Amino acid sequence: MLDVETAYLQCEQVIKQHSKTFFKAFSLLPKDKKQAVWAVYAFCRIVDDIVDEGHAPHVELQQFEMNFKKFLKGSIPHDAHEFMWIALKDAFKKYQLEEAAFFDMIKGQRMDLVKTKYYSMDEVVTYSYHVASSVGLMLLPILAPDKVNELREGAIALGLGMQITNILRDVGEDLDRDRMYLPKELMDRYQYHVRDLEMAVINPAFITLWEHMAQEAEGYYLKALETMHYYPLSARTPVKASALLYREILTIIRKKNYQVFTEKQFVTNEEKSMILESISG
Repeated sequence: MLDVETAYLQCEQVIKQHSKTFFKAFSLLPKDKKQAVWAVYAFCRIVDDIVDEGHAPHVELQQFEMNFKKFLKGSIPHDAHEFMWIALKDAFKKYQLEEAAFFDMIKGQRMDLVKTKYYSMDEVVTYSYHVASSVGLMLLPILAPDKVNELREGAIALGLGMQITNILRDVGEDLDRDRMYLPKELMDRYQYHVRDLEMAVINPAFITLWEHMAQEAEGYYLKALETMHYYPLSARTPVKASALLYREILTIIRKKNYQVFTEKQFVTNEEKSMILESISG
């Protein structure tokens, strides 16, 4: 069996490979907290990959959930993700992690297997809670163990803002997977049609629809930032950085004339460094 340090290093490689933004932000944490964050991220990434890349995702996700239940009872599943289970066991030992948040994440990923179109913003928010706000709730006991209750609503809001940002950034990528997260009620309101979406039309109707959702995301970021002072200093900068770095994606998309069909917009390293300097300064 792997030792804990090696397991954490493998979790670190997962986040390095898949999310440079989060890695850059949370690298600022003290070692124990940082490692626990890597373990939680690896859990979320593995669930996400099962759904997006699994050969039999329904079966694999069910097996993963069963393994998680066994894990909670004290056994380490000897599967391809053993490194993650070993690291997560250490994280659960050190921090009072909320089991329900992990199950909510699995539930959210399962939604992607059964639901490919969304009809209302409320549905989008419910989905976003399960796949993104759940992550914030997983991390809270690590980042701010004494302020979990005070930060709960802010963590949920941050997850909603980030996931809606993901949706607005990944319109084309999601279409390639036959998923449509832009809600039909908004498309109807702004007279942007499914055929327009499928043809990657960027017109005033699309921009108005996109901006409607972007304003909602920005409202969630503001709500999250209101309670940021409750985080201990060691965690405040990484969490605030992740919020500001992610919010900046919306600004980048605007600068790129809303091109979200054929390009994946991102915050450059130079822009990331400027944001981080503005926080620490």
